Parts: sequence; structure tokens; C-alpha cells
Amino acid sequence: MSDALPKFCFVIHPVSLEDVARYEPGAKGKGEPIIRKILEWMPPWAAVHVTGVRAPDGRETEGWFIGAPLMPEQMLELPREEVYSRILRAIEIGAELGAQVAGLGAFTGVVGDAGVTINERSPIPVTTGNSLTIVAGLQSLFRGAQEMGVDPAGATAVVIGATGSIGSACVRLIAPKVKRVILVARNETRLRKFHEQIASELPCESSYTTDLSAAVRQADLVLTATSSTQNVIHPEDLRPGAVVCELSLPHDVSRRVALERPDVLVTEGGNMLVPGAPRFSRVREPDQEFDLGLPPRTALACMSETMVLALERRFEPFTLGRGINLDRVVEMEEMAARCGFTLGGMRSFDAAITTEKIAATREAAARLRSQAAAGGERVSP
Repeated sequence: MSDALPKFCFVIHPVSLEDVARYEPGAKGKGEPIIRKILEWMPPWAAVHVTGVRAPDGRETEGWFIGAPLMPEQMLELPREEVYSRILRAIEIGAELGAQVAGLGAFTGVVGDAGVTINERSPIPVTTGNSLTIVAGLQSLFRGAQEMGVDPAGATAVVIGATGSIGSACVRLIAPKVKRVILVARNETRLRKFHEQIASELPCESSYTTDLSAAVRQADLVLTATSSTQNVIHPEDLRPGAVVCELSLPHDVSRRVALERPDVLVTEGGNMLVPGAPRFSRVREPDQEFDLGLPPRTALACMSETMVLALERRFEPFTLGRGINLDRVVEMEEMAARCGFTLGGMRSFDAAITTEKIAATREAAARLRSQAAAGGERVSP
């Protein structure tokens, strides 16, 4: 085994107009048409140098976040080959810096065939990071249930984006812990076929629907993992005391929920605490930290999977495509734990969830449930 420090790269991109300024401060204040046009011709570049990632046993890795400057809508609208070319150039930059494995962030892991073609054309192995994202999402969902006093064994869970690579795996892993699971996706034919394929394997009641609002109205637990660029969960659809875990960027849950539903716990599911003393330094301004929009030492689970593979010297395409091997999810969970990665603190709408906030949410939920029981019908907050 080589003594050289294992290295990784991870492809990032802005997920909203506001997000662009984190990548390029000079874009602040410019109008949307100008920003979109700039992003279309702006080439990929090494944006962040990551150092200080250190496992409990002393193993270390370093890497780079490479910007592929397109927003989600552009990745869906532009010709696929053009988007592939942009992503591949980003990976090539990482490989030129010494990276031995690459991770695909946000929509770069969604576009096309979820990384399969990118991996075939890439100079180094590629992962979407979805295995560790699933691990973090499930841990977050059931942590939220515990905080809100929801017993999963008697609960109805809804998985939105159930036919996607993350959602389909989550369905199988949630089912053994709940009373009922409802699968939600946009494509009815694909959804029906997926449900027919797995229904007999699921150890709980199951059903499917394309009517997202109707499903959410029945849910005690909601996990959302879509590739939508719009909000899909709104305050009027949620039950009192519901727990929502979202794994999507951009967010699937409307910010109106934070204002109008004090009884609902929404938690971001894909955040991990990185071991060691990680530093995310801007390459162009090395004395400045890159703002990930997360607390110190925290990274997205998909980023963390790429770091884990580097620490473990597993330079391979670990997670690719629409169908995820559940054994791989378990293996990644074990590797991440061995490397010292743990679930990040609870966050909602880009802010920390305090113990006081959780207590207030539980109290509001109990009050609404009591009112609903007394009145025999659903009560609005």
C-alpha cells in the first residue's frame, strides 16, 4: 500500500440564484438573465481545497471541490452531452490535481443515468454518494420520530421520489420499521411497476399514488428524495406532529411550513460530521473558508461518501445508477463509522434545530392532536 495521502475530488454546483454568490462573489446583485448566461459559458474550476480530514486511527485524506457552474434547471434543460462534458471536465481537473476517486454532488449525480455514463468516460472512478445519503437520511428520519414521540411501528410513512435511486432503497429500508408505507412518484407507470416488483417483499402494508398531497395528508413520517426544482410539500398537506426528512437540494419543503406549521418537524437528512479538523479553503482566496451553508466540521453525506472511499483507499465506482444495492448501503455505513463519520446535528431550513425548538414543536403537535380528537376532525394550526 502506498504511503502517499489518498486524494478525492467532488463536483459541486449552485442550486439556486442566491447560491451562485457563494461560488462567485462577483455575481452578487446581478440579474438572473446575466447570471444564467455567465454560468453557461463559465468553465469548471477548482473551487475548494479540503484538508484536515482525519479518521480516529490517524488515516488522512485531502481533496478538492470542483465547480461545474450550472444550476439544476440548466442541467435539465441543456443538451445532455453538453452537461456531461461540463461534469467530465470538472472531474478531469480533480484528477490532474491527484484525485483518485470522484463524487457527484446534487444534480450532477441525477442527470442522465445517475453517474453510469460519467463513470464510463471518467479518468477516475466515480460515485454519486447516494449510499451514505441513504444512511444519513434514515438515521435523521427516525431520530426525528424519536424526538417527536412518534412510534414507527404504528406509523404511516410516505416516500416521495420512491422510484429514484435514493427513494427506492429508502422504501425497502423503512418498510420493516413502520406499519404502512406509501410510495409517491410522478411517473405512474414506473411507480406501478416498481410497487408490483417489491410489494410482496415488504413486511408492512404498502400502496402507491401519484397524488402527493393525498399521500402526505396520511403520513406520520415523510422522506422526500426528488429531483424536483420546485417545492412539493406545502403546509396545508401535513398532519399535526408529522416528521419530514428531506434529502433533496434544492429543498422539496416549502419555507411556508416553517412559518405556518409550528407543530411539524422538518429536518435536513443528508448532513454528516467530518472527523478530524476539516478545512474547506477557497482555492483562489486560500485564507478564506468556502461557505458550505453548514455548521463547522459538517459536510453533505454525498461529499462524505467520497471522503470515506478515499480514506479506505476504495478507488472504485461505489454507488452508481438508479438501482442501489442495499448490501452496499450497509457496507458504506460500516466504513463511514470506522472512519469516524457521524450524523450531523439536526437542521431545518438551513438553521440548527435547538432542544427548545423541538420541545415547542412537540407541544404544538400535542395541542393540535388534542383539538382534533375533541372535535372529531382535523384542525388547522
